[in-house]
This record gives sequence, C-alpha cells and structure tokens, in this order.
Amino acid sequence: MATVPSLLNPPFLPPKPPNKQTALHHTKPISTLPFSLTHAFPRLQRCLVIRSSTAANVSLKENLGILKKRVTDFTSLNYWIVKDYYRLVESVNALESKIQKLSDDQLSAKTVEFRRRLRQGETVADIQAEAFAVVREAAKRKLGMRHFDVQIIGGAVLHDGSIAEMKTGEGKTLVSTLAAYLNALTGEGVHVVTVNDYLAQRDAEWMGRVHRFLGLSVGLIQKGMTSKERRSNYRCDITYTNNSELGFDYLRDNLAGNCEQLVMRWPKPFHFAIVDEVDSVLIDEGRNPLLISGEAHKDAARYPVAAKVAELLLRGIHYSVELKDNSVELTEEGIVLAEMALETKDLWDENDPWARFVMNALKAKEFYRRDVQYIVRNGKALIINELTGRVEEKRRWSEGIHQAVEAKEGLKIQADSVVVAQITYQSLFKLYPKLSGMTGTAKTEEKEFLKMFQVPVIEVPTNLPNIRKDLPIQAFASARGKWEYVRQEVEYMFRQGRPVLVGTTSVENSEYLSDLLKEWRIPHNVLNARPKYATREAEIVAQAGRKHAITISTNMAGRGTDIILGGNPKMLAKEIIENRALPFLTQEALNSELDHDIFSQKVLSEIKVGSISSALLAKTALMAKYVGKGEGKSWTYEEAKSIISDSVEMSHSMEANELQRLANEQSEMYPLGPTISLSYLSVLKDCEAHCFNEGSEVKRLGGLHVIGTSLHESRRIDNQLRGRAGRQGDPGSTRFMVSLQDEMFQKFNFDTEWAVRLISKITNDEAIPIEGGAVVNQLLSLQINAEKYFFGIRKSLVEFDEVLEVQRKHVYDLRQLILTGDSESCSQHVFQYMQAVVDEIVFCNADPLKHPRNWNLGKLLKEFKTIGGKLLHEPFVAVSEEAFLKSLSQLHESSSININNFHLPNLPKPPNAFRGIRRKSFSLKRWLAICSDDLTMNGRYRTTTNLLRKFLGDFLIASYLDVTLESGYGDEYIKEIERTVLLKTLDYFWRDHLVNMNRLSSARVGLQDDVLPHVCMKLGRDNLSLEMKQACVSVHYTEAIVGQDSKKSKDCGQTVKHRIPTRTRGRNGHPFCLYVITVRVPYLGKRLKSSSFDSVPLLLISVVLVHVPLHIY
Repeated sequence: MATVPSLLNPPFLPPKPPNKQTALHHTKPISTLPFSLTHAFPRLQRCLVIRSSTAANVSLKENLGILKKRVTDFTSLNYWIVKDYYRLVESVNALESKIQKLSDDQLSAKTVEFRRRLRQGETVADIQAEAFAVVREAAKRKLGMRHFDVQIIGGAVLHDGSIAEMKTGEGKTLVSTLAAYLNALTGEGVHVVTVNDYLAQRDAEWMGRVHRFLGLSVGLIQKGMTSKERRSNYRCDITYTNNSELGFDYLRDNLAGNCEQLVMRWPKPFHFAIVDEVDSVLIDEGRNPLLISGEAHKDAARYPVAAKVAELLLRGIHYSVELKDNSVELTEEGIVLAEMALETKDLWDENDPWARFVMNALKAKEFYRRDVQYIVRNGKALIINELTGRVEEKRRWSEGIHQAVEAKEGLKIQADSVVVAQITYQSLFKLYPKLSGMTGTAKTEEKEFLKMFQVPVIEVPTNLPNIRKDLPIQAFASARGKWEYVRQEVEYMFRQGRPVLVGTTSVENSEYLSDLLKEWRIPHNVLNARPKYATREAEIVAQAGRKHAITISTNMAGRGTDIILGGNPKMLAKEIIENRALPFLTQEALNSELDHDIFSQKVLSEIKVGSISSALLAKTALMAKYVGKGEGKSWTYEEAKSIISDSVEMSHSMEANELQRLANEQSEMYPLGPTISLSYLSVLKDCEAHCFNEGSEVKRLGGLHVIGTSLHESRRIDNQLRGRAGRQGDPGSTRFMVSLQDEMFQKFNFDTEWAVRLISKITNDEAIPIEGGAVVNQLLSLQINAEKYFFGIRKSLVEFDEVLEVQRKHVYDLRQLILTGDSESCSQHVFQYMQAVVDEIVFCNADPLKHPRNWNLGKLLKEFKTIGGKLLHEPFVAVSEEAFLKSLSQLHESSSININNFHLPNLPKPPNAFRGIRRKSFSLKRWLAICSDDLTMNGRYRTTTNLLRKFLGDFLIASYLDVTLESGYGDEYIKEIERTVLLKTLDYFWRDHLVNMNRLSSARVGLQDDVLPHVCMKLGRDNLSLEMKQACVSVHYTEAIVGQDSKKSKDCGQTVKHRIPTRTRGRNGHPFCLYVITVRVPYLGKRLKSSSFDSVPLLLISVVLVHVPLHIY
C-alpha cells in the first residue's frame, strides 16, 4: 500500500514554506488513512480515535445497520405513502408512448384541451396523469431531460400540497414543472418561489421553456422592476420570484394609494405556491419578519455619543450580556456611569431618553461584528445574511441597531425608521389556499411544518442509491488546532486530486482559512459575501467538482447550483465564449481582484476544444471585434455579458440549423448573436466530453469531499452541507470538525469544560482530534438544545404574529375594499364612522333604564357641538339643556313617529340633505341597523335612546352633505378626497399599532417566557376585536413604565402610564408592556399639515379626522 511520499505529487504544487507558528506540522493524512501510512506520519499513531472493533465486526455492524434501516423504512408511514404514489407513476408511464407520437403542435394543443375539460366539469385530479405525461414529453423535447419515476412522485407530492424532501442533485427544479403546469391550468396563477433573484431568473428561463412550449405565460419578478413590469408578470400563468420580493410586493400593495399602484392579482392574489428550499424560507428566515419602514424622528446626533459611552462601559462590571438572544442589561454601576457621562439624571427620562441609544450601542459593540454580521462598503454598513453568506443591500436592522452599528464604524448615520407594514414569512405563506415546497432537508423539522402550516413532509426516494460516506465528527480542544487539521486534510485531498468543498460560517472564518492555505501555497477559490466573490457565485460552485478544485464557501452559498463531478459543461462552455469575446465587446477592465483565482486555474486540467470549435471561436472573436470597433458600438462589462447570455439562451431555444440559417440571412449585418450561439453549441460538445472523462476520474478517486468547520445551530443546515457530496449516486465523503471554542458553544453557554479536561488528560497537542462516540453524542445533544431554543423563538414569534395576523387580514381587507370599491362605498364608510361617534356620545351620557331627566344631557350636548363644530347651524348651537330634555320627554310620550322626516319635537330640523332615492334608502337602512343592533341596553327608554341616535346621526351627516354641496366641487372629486383621507387615516393608525405591538414583542423581563405569551393571547382574544362593529374599533394596550418614582398615575391625554418603583427596564430600552386595557387614541386632525390641501378637502379632513376618529383595534 502506498505511503504519502509516493502519492500523487503534481509538479505545479510549489514546495511548502518552512515551519512557522501557524504551520505546526507537516502534512498529516486524515484519520481514515491505511495503517501503513503511519511510518510517514508518526504522530498519526497518537490519534485519539476509538477503533476497538475488528474489520469483521465493522462489516457485521454495517450489515445490521442496513437491515435495520430497511425494516424501519418498511414500517414507516412514508413508505406506504410513496408506494401509493407509484399507481400514478404507472398511469403516467402507460400514457408515455401515446404522448410521444404527438407532434409539437399537437402536444402544445393539449393545454387548450385540458382547460376546456376543466371548464366542462372535470377536476384537476381527472387530468393529472395525462398532464404529467405531457410535461414529461415537453421537457424531453425542449430541455433534453426526461422526468424519472421518482420525479413524477415529487411532482404529485407538490400538487397535493405537501413538502417533497428530495436529496441534492435529484432534480427538484425539474420536478416543479409538473405541479406548476397542472395548477396553472385553472388560470388563477401559480407562484414558484426561490431564495434569490439568480435562481428565480435561471428557473424562469430554463424551466420556462417547457411552459412556454405548452402555451402558458411565464413571468419573472426581479429587484428593480417597475410597478408596470411587476403587474404584467403577476398576471402570467406561472410567476417565478424570490421570497422577499413576493412579501414586499404584498405589503406595498397594502400601502398603495390608488388602484394603479397595485401589482398583484387582487382581489385574490394567492392561489398556489411552490417554495424551493422551503426550509430555508419558512424556518431559517422565520425569525426575521419582513418590514417596510418610514422615516421617523431624527436622533442621529445621539448615536455617536452613545457609541462613545459604550466604549467606556466594561462587560461584566457595567453591563451583562446574554449571547443567545443578543440582549444586554446595565448594572447599577453601569447606569451611574452612563448617567454621569451623559450628564442626565435618568437614562429613561421621557423628555431626554438615552436608554435606547446606550443599549443599542452596547449591542453593536458586543454582537455585531464586522465581516461576520456585516461588511462596510462605499461608506455603508451592509448586512450579511447569516444563512446564505450573501450581502443584502436593501435590508437594515430595525429598532435603531443599524444606526448604532454605523456610529460604531464612524459612518454617516441614516435617519431612524418606523415600521409602517410588516409580516412574517409564516403569515405570508399561510395566505395561500394551497402551499407546497421542496428541499433536501425537511424531515427533521416535520413537526414544525405540521404544526404551523398543516403541511406534511414526504421523503421521495432517490433515483440511485446514496453511497456517500459520512465520516465521524472530530472534536478539538482549540480553534487553532482545528484549523490546522482542516488545512492538512485539504492538502491531503488536493494531492490525491479529489475536489474539496469547505463550509465555513462567516466571512471572517473563510478568509482566515484562505490565508492559511495561501501560506502553504494551496490553490483554491473563496466564495463569501465579498463583492469580488459573490458576483461569480454560480460559476465557482458549478466548477467545485473538478479535479484538484478546492472551494471555501459559507455553508449556504451557492445553494441551488449542483456540484457536478468533473465540472458543469454548460458553464465551462459559456466561460470559454466570454474569455474570447468580452475583450472585443467592452473596453472596461475585467475584474482582476481574484488574485488567487488565476493561480487556482493553473491546477485545473485544460479543456481542449476541437478544430471546428476553434474556428468558430476565432470567427466569434473577429465578429465581436468588427461589431465593437467597426460599427463604433461600446458596451459596459455587464451589458457585454448580457449579450453573451442572451446568445447562449438562444442556442437552447433554437436548433443548430435554424441558427445557421439566421446567421446566413444576417451575414451582411455582422450576425454576432447567432455566431456566438453556434460557437457555444460546438464548444459545449467538447466540454461535455471533457467533463465526462474528468468526472469518471474524480469518481474513481472518491468523489467530492466536504469539510464542515463547525456545527451549525441546526442539524438540518449541516445536512444541507453534507448533501453537496454524493449527488445522484456519485461517490463522496463528508467530515465535520469542531472545536470547543466555536461560537455556538460560547453563545449558548454550553458546558464544555468536561471535554477540555478529558482531552488535557490524554494529550497536550491541540491539533489531535477526538472521535469518541460519547464525546460526539454529547456535542450533538448540545446542538439539539440549540435547535429547541430557536424553535421556541420561532414559536413565540408565530404565536405573537397570530394576533397581528387576524388584525392584518381585517385591516387589509378593509383597505382593499376602500381602495377598489366604488366612490359611493367610501361615502358610506364616512357616514358609518359619523354614526359610530354619535352612538358613543349617546351611550356615554344616556341610560335606557332611566328617564332623560337623569341623563347627562349637558355633557351630551357639549360633546356633540364640539364634534359638529362649524358644521352645525346656528339654531342648533343655541339649543339649551332644558329644551333638549323637554323635547326628549315629548318624544317618549308620542304614540307615532314618521321616520322618513324624523326630528326631535321643537328642535331644529336637520338640513334637507337626504334627497334622492339612494340617500333616503341609506338613511332608512341606518335606522334599521340601529333598531336591530344590541348596542343599546333593554329598558323603558330604549326606543327614545335609539331615536336620539338617529336624530343626531342624521343631523351630523346631513350637515356634512350640505356643506360639501355648497362648496361647488364635483361629487367625484369629493368622493376621491374621501377615499384618500380614509386610506391615510387607516395607514396612520395601523402604523401606530404596529409600533406598540413591536414594543410589546421586544420587551424583556425576567418572567418574559411565562408572561408575554399570556399577554399576547389576552391581547388577541379579549381586547383586539377586529369585527369593525359600527366601523369603530379601538386600540388596546397599556405601557407599564418601570422607573424610580413611587407608584403613581400620570395622565397623558387619555392614556394612563403606571410607574412601578424599580429601575428594571426592558432590555431594549423600551417600556415593558405588561397589562392590557383600552386606550383612546387621540384625534389626528392636529397632526396633519394643512398646506397640502385646499379649503374644501381641508373641510373634509376636518370632518373625517377630527370629528370622526377612526379608532383602530
């Protein structure tokens, strides 16, 4: 058996540098090397690997494990569900020969036939098998890909509204075409949701060929599109988008000021969704709600001051931290020092509040690290998605955290923001009547999917057996030892020629390992959030399976792009075309930042193109030169790449003879596009042959080797990294290496001292790993505890959002009714609100059980006159309390009443504004509603009370109509102003409600886990009624402010704040909302600027806002 010196040692690998502090030892093989290698590596004999079993015992154990798995599979519910799906597969296969005989036109005409059959009464289930057979044949003709039987099962799982768990490389993208096509036949729209813009565009172009061939329209939603473009794409039969664009479009539609701004399919924007990487969207992103923010008060100057104060405070003395939930709490010493530095007597002083700024500054100092949570680019702090490693330029942290980070870095501080709309992904996707998803790792979260979405997870069997080897986890005492061992394993695999994918958890770690490999001159590629790497994400990941390829990537980067052993021939062919044509198409300098990428390319085998391809490439370069210089055309680098991409796409949609004919027809006009397409097709054949041969060699060497450099907070994320190896029956192996100094163990305060003591008793070498089952199982149990913690966070968020979910539905339904309803409906809302205010005045001052002489008529008259203001005619303003009482007494003694022209005896009549059948009908309906509601208590004077409600309501509404009529403005103009006022008012109160609910959500006290859920449930169940009774709803919350003062009540308008005698505060600096009582929201009339409206709209706003407050929730 060969030893390391005799192993493959390529001539291009330079000699190693001399030993340094960071290079502790020479190359050491991985722990699974043959025993005869130990003479080359004496220290290998000291590896603390527990191997007491003989080879025979190991073989027996493996066989028993296989047998046990088969028995478990046979007895599982999933086994029988999949078996039942095979009946559908048999039906589809039986139709295949019949469908194959159809011409292209006949196959496309099947869509029209299916839709006709649906209109005639057949169900989607009736045509499912035939529709799947049609899609299979269309994919075979347009993509050269035929659905396997297991992919038919996956499509059926999606159609049934379940989650299909399919291993990496099993063709989930192709599977989605089955369910998308079948459900799009109803004409109600299908959304295929991916995790980023690149995948949405790729799938829309790639899989869209199948749908377009079958006569369906395909839309694509991308960042930067206009409202018109979005509206057009949402109207398509199938729309590809990413999860964030979908959510923000929904929120923006519910902030629209007119119907022209709506982009989705209202009134039913949701029908059926297929969510790719559903676990990433609904689980990983589930902790971060989607927010649309508006600019709030400007306190930018406070953030740099607070950042300086945070530098003075010492952790453990002035404040304590809780890593797992990113919270800080000031000690008494810290409060005193902060107040002294800020020259304030109370950090929580309402007139000079500093607590929130200091808390955020401390959070920015402790929890938000550069190159881990964010990077600084062009003077801005840009968030790095912790799951994907990608930069999210449009995203900002809320609650002042982003401003605190900007202050810490010395950047320009942007204005504070306030939430104007929000929704979680859980609530967003619950809006779909039918929801499905696909991923490679969902079974571990099946209970969560069932509980939150009532969506089961079905494991779809692989097309070929999985032969990947998952090697035991290795634990190290120190991070330094772990990274050294990772470097050694990478080097050993590189010398063998096996491709390696190293998964890291942050930009910081990926660049640390990259520097380590550079020091040992090991060529590699890096893929993280840095712009110079992120722009080539798909290309780097696609070639990570080539021989000698070493790729360092954040754990989730490149997800959605398969790693094909030997390389991806399509991307290689496109890269060759770009290298030849781009220098002639654009004068911009190519990206030269990837210094080590040039070196890494030297170790990859050169792709030899044939003579035909070489001639076509030369022709392409010559054509690009003439087009670029001869015609004086100049493109940017991105525009030039786009030209090549369009040409490559053309080669997929047209046959070679059609392209040749097109090139001949345009021969006098420099046919650059067809020439590039023909060159691509020829080079593609050469690349396919090269990749096949190289892939065979890589398989012989053992396939892709994946190294995980730390355990994630979820086993599912680790399984996703493992799934990059061993796709479609390929060989491969995985290995996870963790150190007891990893962030996860520190973050959750896990006790790892026992493991450190165990290692120190055995060895003092920090680079020696432990693979003992007991140690590894204990570490995995810590990982499970972390999963439970984050599940608790998601569960709490969902429970809290369930309160908002009901409210949001009612508010948005009302908003869409106002926005899309006719002009008359807006007036009806205004009149209902006016009547609601009158009712409230009457109920507060009149008792149906008592005679009117016992009513508080003076206060009733005063409040009504205040509400009516200048709208009321002079005679009514002069009505006295005595005259009012005398009129009510006469009314009670009356034997009959004419309700059509009703008014109180001896009191001024309402203006004659109820002219015409429509308004008289509305007045009568309002009276019937008053009589039939249960707002008025039963009593001797119930009828008198109801008649008083009608009289005052008629008087207020008629006065309003009379004034608008005298204004001289057209009826349509008046009603449009009413619509605008209603929408703005509704948005204002909803925004205020979100702010207070978010404060309640983010408040933290010692008993938070016990108290907060009950508060939320009380909030939603008992007090937050959204039935919009009488179109008048109220806000319900109370702020329990905790401060130094003795217990006392401070009246703030109509809101009461209770002070509690202690200095404990919410950890985010906000008051903790503890109890739930009704709070009257002040009128908004004084808050609006009058300069934006002329006199008549001002009058309307005065009536609708000041006199008719819309109390929300």
